[in-house]
Amino acid sequence: MIHPADAASLAIADGDAVTLGNTRGETTLTARIFDGLRSGVLIAESIQPNKSHIGGRGINMLTGAEAVAPLGGAAFHDNKVWIRKAVPSVIPTT
Repeated sequence: MIHPADAASLAIADGDAVTLGNTRGETTLTARIFDGLRSGVLIAESIQPNKSHIGGRGINMLTGAEAVAPLGGAAFHDNKVWIRKAVPSVIPTT
């Protein structure tokens, strides 16, 4: 989910394929425009197996397994990412 103003600034429409990434990796998801969140925030709901994602790389590509400060625990709810409209695959024609 992406805020309408953020989507508009990136020329992203509802249903577009978008790529999210950070230093750990990237994944491609389907954008859903949603005005119920703050500008600058993205939400990827649910946990799906990698094979369910475009390109076979799921949202956990963006998450580390190392313990987080101050006392450890999982770091999978908040991750800094970038977003861009996905580049469509080009299939050569003969």
